[in-house]
Amino acid sequence: MTLLGTGAPAGLPRPDCPCAACACALAAEARAATSLLVDGTLLLDLTPGAAFAAARAGTSLAGVRQVLLSHPHDGPALEVPAGLPQPGRVPDGRELALLTGHRVRAVAMDAPGTGYAVTGPDGQRLLYLPPGCAPAGLEEGNDAAAPYDMVLADVVGRPDALAKLRAVGAVGPTTDVVAVHLDHDVPPGLELRRRLAAAGARTVPDGTTLAVGVYEEVPDVPRRTLVLGGARSGKSVEAERRLESFPDVLYVATGGARRGDQEWAGRVAAHRERRPGSWRTVETCDLVPLLAEDGPPLLIDCLSLWLTDAMDSVGAWDDAVWADAGEKALRKRVRELTAAVRAARRTVVAVSNEVGSGIVPATASGRRYRDELGRLNAAFAGECEQVLLVVAGQVLTLRG
Repeated sequence: MTLLGTGAPAGLPRPDCPCAACACALAAEARAATSLLVDGTLLLDLTPGAAFAAARAGTSLAGVRQVLLSHPHDGPALEVPAGLPQPGRVPDGRELALLTGHRVRAVAMDAPGTGYAVTGPDGQRLLYLPPGCAPAGLEEGNDAAAPYDMVLADVVGRPDALAKLRAVGAVGPTTDVVAVHLDHDVPPGLELRRRLAAAGARTVPDGTTLAVGVYEEVPDVPRRTLVLGGARSGKSVEAERRLESFPDVLYVATGGARRGDQEWAGRVAAHRERRPGSWRTVETCDLVPLLAEDGPPLLIDCLSLWLTDAMDSVGAWDDAVWADAGEKALRKRVRELTAAVRAARRTVVAVSNEVGSGIVPATASGRRYRDELGRLNAAFAGECEQVLLVVAGQVLTLRG
């Protein structure tokens, strides 16, 4: 399967767009509209200058026997290279058998467009989804007898599409997930590759030929990740983004309801609106039992509020209590938490504030909290495969 293009329908960079992402989309980062050439005989979608794109990839369109479109095309009429059959769409649910031995099934989408499940003569299976779309009406057991060997989808624009496919078993641990329809929503290069790796996906330059079913090094999603950052740095958004392509996430809110605090209620509402509707939420600071259980990924937001609750419970704000038994009690709680993280078998993404780089608090209790949060962050980070620091919305990888 040769990718003649991997970009959004308008391409990347977009014509006349002055944004930073488009300005950086040069050389291998420049992408034509997504188009797939399967075994030299089936063309899925058309990119401007398809014949030239094929030539640059070292292949030809001379053997193409079927051209299928996956999404409505706005703007000028499609350029159909001479000698190619006229492109068409297959009705949802219908299956097309080609003389070459390929079978193509049209998959219904939740937005205007048609996905295509292609089975090759040797039984290898790939699924191609149109831009801005996710499969509609999937049912576990009926929509994937086995995971697809390869999935090509709008991972950045519709991460929930990947979550839906994972939920019904259509995407498994060995599925090669390739991001296509790439637009200027995220910066190209390392940042794009980092975001995709968090979803277990990857991207390739235009003109790349991939063998469906041949094992590739699928990015490993870290089991334990700690996301650090200052106030309004974007750390919670980053943590949520890391799990948005997975179904059945359990969001653990450690801040509590704080009845009567309207400002806090507004913060909570903003977080909830941002999260996928399939996620469940539990408000608790009792993290150890949750970490010990098997189950869907945990998103813990945040450790700094967990520490506030723990310090409340051991009387850490009172100097006498702290000196007597409070410090030992808090250390014990932190050890129990980090031990539970070490033993956790489920995916865990935790958020915490990084407060040690600011103004030194004016009170002894404030300095105590700052110091204990620094110790907690260091201990928790020591048990994580990946540690990230978010500054002004930009992610710095500290580990992993």
